[in-house]
Amino acid sequence: MCDTLACLPAFTKNGNLIFAKNSDREPDEAQEIQHIPRTAQTAKFIKCTYIEIPQVKETFEVILSKPYQMWGAEMGVNEFGVVIGNEAVFTNVKIDQKNDGLTGMDLLRLALERSTSAVEAISQITTLLATYGQDACGGYKNKSFFYHNSFIVADAKKAFILETAGKSWAVKTISKFGSISNGLSIGTDFDQIHLLDEKRAFPFNLKKKPNPLSFSAYFSDFLYTKVGRAKSRKACSMALMEASIGSLDIAKTFSILKTHNLPDPHFSPKKANTASLCMHATGLTNPSQTTGSMVAEIRKLAPSTVWLTGTSMPCLSIYIPFFMGTNTMRVLRKPEGSPNESLWWKAEKLHQWVCEDYKVRKQKILPTLQQIQEEFLNGEKQLIQSNPNNEALEAFSSKCLKEVLAFYDDGVRLC
Repeated sequence: MCDTLACLPAFTKNGNLIFAKNSDREPDEAQEIQHIPRTAQTAKFIKCTYIEIPQVKETFEVILSKPYQMWGAEMGVNEFGVVIGNEAVFTNVKIDQKNDGLTGMDLLRLALERSTSAVEAISQITTLLATYGQDACGGYKNKSFFYHNSFIVADAKKAFILETAGKSWAVKTISKFGSISNGLSIGTDFDQIHLLDEKRAFPFNLKKKPNPLSFSAYFSDFLYTKVGRAKSRKACSMALMEASIGSLDIAKTFSILKTHNLPDPHFSPKKANTASLCMHATGLTNPSQTTGSMVAEIRKLAPSTVWLTGTSMPCLSIYIPFFMGTNTMRVLRKPEGSPNESLWWKAEKLHQWVCEDYKVRKQKILPTLQQIQEEFLNGEKQLIQSNPNNEALEAFSSKCLKEVLAFYDDGVRLC
């Protein structure tokens, strides 16, 4: 389960596009943050998560948040301010489960590496979809977890929702703000649509195509969409953005991504359900946990800021500012499938300890969390106003990252 949202510049406090996403995956699937420079490619092919496809001559600079073991990414930004997040969606189109296609995360990363605008990114995704399809397992330990994908694709000026079912797809322009969860949401209000004669599961294959056609009504799988409470989470994020129209800033966006199905002090991770934006796994009916979170402020005339946790559970995390043209992430150790000295696993040890007695233990770390985050927000505001060069951006980002690493080194001693 995941949630992605975007608000256009005319409706945010600072007049910049704001994009945000929580990546919900299996609880012990560490998420890696990566910064990859623009690269002249010499290889003829690139190995994605399951298949090889032809490589382009040059790939653009990207900042990504991705499952540590996969090639593709859950969310990311490129040097042109193109930003994308993807969602698993459950459709009635049959999947052969042969792993001979691209994952939604592959499509996302490929589009970021090859696009200079949101419109171009949509063209990249739909072209790749037509060529290779998306028969690719998106699970970690769950090797039977196959799904189709939806995306929010945006840049400094525009934002779009792109939803898929097999090789069919629909696009809707976001006019003010928008969000997607784990369910198809584009009805008859699409701006573009491409339909193929998809093989649909019984009894959907018996139903004729309605006129006018609703993309979501025609292709949705009821059961998984219902259990995932996609409509509830989408309604929650939309309502929170609606309440902040004209005043939505990065701090408020952090708060949206930290939202649970019950407000503090009533919330307990042990009673969490799939209505939470900040997801905590509880078992069979709620198997996902937010394993990474990102908020990006995309600016037209100044450096964009990419805020990443690099950790699970936004409610217990600090968002760290990163910038294009810098090399801050070089000090980070890559997370693995078992605990190591990476940022993700250090934080996970502390977060799991807090969750054992959430109400009491959260209060032990919350004042420090809030103080650090406020310092970062104030510092970033002053930095951007100073017309910084890349050296200044990297110095500030490195300082913030160092402080977060120190926080988790100290926090682990509590466990």
